[in-house]
Amino acid sequence: MAEISQDSGKKDGKVRSKKTSTRIDMTPMVDLAFLLLTFFVMTTTLNKPQTMEITMPEKPKLEDKQPMVNEKRVLTLILGGNDKVYWYLGITNPKIELTNFSNDGIRKVLLRENAQIKEMVVLIKPSDESKYKNMVDILDEMNISNIARFALVDITPVDKELIKESKL
Repeated sequence: MAEISQDSGKKDGKVRSKKTSTRIDMTPMVDLAFLLLTFFVMTTTLNKPQTMEITMPEKPKLEDKQPMVNEKRVLTLILGGNDKVYWYLGITNPKIELTNFSNDGIRKVLLRENAQIKEMVVLIKPSDESKYKNMVDILDEMNISNIARFALVDITPVDKELIKESKL
């Protein structure tokens, strides 16, 4: 604990008053600090990883017919490299446009088109250059924009040609 050491006070034959020095032993406080640290480390719960639940449909049987959708209600999103999103309305004679994942980018497009087109269907086509993060981001945007009808579709050679021709 605390220890007081005394000096005799005599140096070179001169008489001086006695001076006492105080030295505090810090060993018990260090022990207590390590005990508390060990206690808190052992009793904390670590963050669990967050996952996004996606319910994927079953593969259709050969005899099942896919539902028909009006071409005017289809919005196609192509996820490109470098966080680019190409999009167009309709299926025949599409006019491709470019945007990004910002609030003024794809979210603005989704909100605007969802307000204009009743029962809009969004086709999401990730390219080979896109990242997994882009897929998660676009699914988040679907949730934020309250779009319930969307599908993950393979990118077609026609879509790849549209991107090359657009030079965006």
